[in-house]
Amino acid sequence: MDRRSFLRTSALAGGGLVLGFYLNPLSRLVGAEVVKPGADGATGDFAPNAFIHISPEGAVTIFAHKPEIGQGIKTSLPMIVAEELEVDWHAVKVVSAPLDPAFGGQAAGGSSSTPSSYQNLRRAGATARVMLIDAAAQTWNVPAAECRAENGRVVHAGSQRSLGYGELVAKANALPVPDPKTVKLKDPKDFKLIGTRISGVDNPKVVSGQALFGIDQKLPGMLHAVYVKCPVFAGKVTRANLDQVKTLPGVRDAFVLEGGTELSGLLPGVAILADSTWAAFSARKKLEITWDEGPSTKESWTAYAAQAAELGSKPGKDVLRNDGQAEAVLASASKVVEANYLYPFVAHANLEPQNCTASVQGDRAEIWAPTQNPEDGQNLVARTLGIPKANIHVTITRIGGGFGRRLMNDYMVEAAAISQKAKVPVKLTWMREDDLQHDFYRPGGFHFLKGAVQEGKIAAWKSHFVTFGNTAGKSGNGAGLGGDEFPGRFLANFRAEQTVLQCNVPMGWWRAPGSCTLAWVIQSFIDELAHAAGRDPYEFRLDLLGDKEVGPGAGQRGTPYSAARMKGVLQLVAEKAGWGKKLPKGQGQGIAFHFSHRGYFAEVAEVTVSKEGALKVDRVVVAGDVGAEIINLSGAENQVQGSVIDGLGAAWLQQLGYENGRIQQSNFNEYPMIRIADAPKVEVHFRKTDNPVTGLGEPALPPLAPAVCNAIFAATGKRVRELPISKTDLSWS
Repeated sequence: MDRRSFLRTSALAGGGLVLGFYLNPLSRLVGAEVVKPGADGATGDFAPNAFIHISPEGAVTIFAHKPEIGQGIKTSLPMIVAEELEVDWHAVKVVSAPLDPAFGGQAAGGSSSTPSSYQNLRRAGATARVMLIDAAAQTWNVPAAECRAENGRVVHAGSQRSLGYGELVAKANALPVPDPKTVKLKDPKDFKLIGTRISGVDNPKVVSGQALFGIDQKLPGMLHAVYVKCPVFAGKVTRANLDQVKTLPGVRDAFVLEGGTELSGLLPGVAILADSTWAAFSARKKLEITWDEGPSTKESWTAYAAQAAELGSKPGKDVLRNDGQAEAVLASASKVVEANYLYPFVAHANLEPQNCTASVQGDRAEIWAPTQNPEDGQNLVARTLGIPKANIHVTITRIGGGFGRRLMNDYMVEAAAISQKAKVPVKLTWMREDDLQHDFYRPGGFHFLKGAVQEGKIAAWKSHFVTFGNTAGKSGNGAGLGGDEFPGRFLANFRAEQTVLQCNVPMGWWRAPGSCTLAWVIQSFIDELAHAAGRDPYEFRLDLLGDKEVGPGAGQRGTPYSAARMKGVLQLVAEKAGWGKKLPKGQGQGIAFHFSHRGYFAEVAEVTVSKEGALKVDRVVVAGDVGAEIINLSGAENQVQGSVIDGLGAAWLQQLGYENGRIQQSNFNEYPMIRIADAPKVEVHFRKTDNPVTGLGEPALPPLAPAVCNAIFAATGKRVRELPISKTDLSWS
């Protein structure tokens, strides 16, 4: 019996209709980026699945199979199914699905959930609708073409007879499931739900404090745990005062886990188990550990910066792209601009710290985790603890902020390992200090740039990117530069080089990986070249994009770049922002754009800088193109607004010091977050185009930092070449 038959047959016990669609995976998630084999260069992440349950009473349940991180897909993905199913949204119950192979890939990263699910979820809803219409037509002995579905009922056009979906369940169960690819989908002009504003399905529970998140989980007999790791990554425990800690109030046990050296796995540390989180946290303050810190204590940001400065003036180790004669043109050009840009490591700083609840008994494990990548976590637990993967059940909880951090599952394997050793259910909760000092950080980087301008245009561009990696010669997660990165493919004389510095700092996918920093460097330097050429920055960018429709992809992922789509959002944002209006000294407009995660975005920032250098970002206007449809307009605007705020906080305020092999900051008093008073007014505009629907969690973030920094230059004449912005004296006279 195949899986589809099994799913339909097993549903009969409950008297309902369950439809499951399962396709063999065509792609795999690679970090936060999705790669699909194929000559067309299309991207995708998994073989999607949608379950629809309709009870005999007519209750419709739609299973949301992706992790909800605040990006709204627990609402928007079921909306796609409901649209094609022709059911009243207010009558739908949305349920989070656990990790199960029947759902295909269930990771959420790289803004991939919507583009990789959209068509298949439409087919899922449409297939159910067709089967219900066929069931009604057979009941009335009329042609199915004379029937239509609307608001959870099937109506016969001629007689106006109607039957509710619940009344048709038994008949529909007896029908063969049509091939979803042959089912006719709705014409988008007939959409009733997609494109409207829908409140998040969990909103009432969130605002009333109901238990949804990982940190809310409770189990009978559960103990609360903390896990203390070496401040130098992968350091080992030499000695700890475990006997003393075990005598503290509420403490039940304390022990060492040996761990290993895999930065994303189970590292060595000390676990404390107690009757409450407070007791565990309190006992931690009394814990004394002697560490074998290893050779990484010699590493520091200061040393890396010095090394990068020395390397920057030399040829890069790897040539990523070399078009034309960039070096020769630079050598002979009359006007050459040179600039060095640098940015630090930053943390994800999720509001909900890392946590996981686990119950490991023998060769079986039950796990409740706020994870973006549940199957990867399941695999990690299986190979670390020696438990068969099939025996590890993972419930995906709602997540209090991910931004790429929870693509790594170190907290999951820690909780499972502690439970296995203690032989009791355990809820592990990280302290904020753990979260900042044991993150998978957005990589820092150093860019050394040269550009020549002639006759108002860029004649040549050369860049040398000094970045970081945990393996010699290989850039870390989110730390690399691709040869196709703009303005590659758009300049006749273009050369991009890269050198990787090996380090022991864990690196991970931070919101809009790579793009979150590359856009700042590239769009800031384009602004420098525009001013050197005596051109308006907006017009300069339009000229740079040129007349070509699409730039073909030539790099690892082979992603085409549509100049026409980018020009469309650039023109839209300039119009909506009133680009070019005269402003007094101390006020300025800045513009930037970036293509990231299949989305085309342009932004204009308006800032005010006092003579003393106090910065206020007054307004940010955003224009985006993410394809033919916006699933949930309310959620979409929320994602763009959140990207602007998140990007501004990181660019303006945040940095991590790294000295003696350890992160220097420990809590928000040393790592400030942006406050409400500093948030700008954000205006969001979407340009719908006849292109596949794409995601929105990340592509609106990259243009923010360069738009703000370019506006600062317009206001003060000072160029920001180091992040965070707070490190630059912005005072003027």
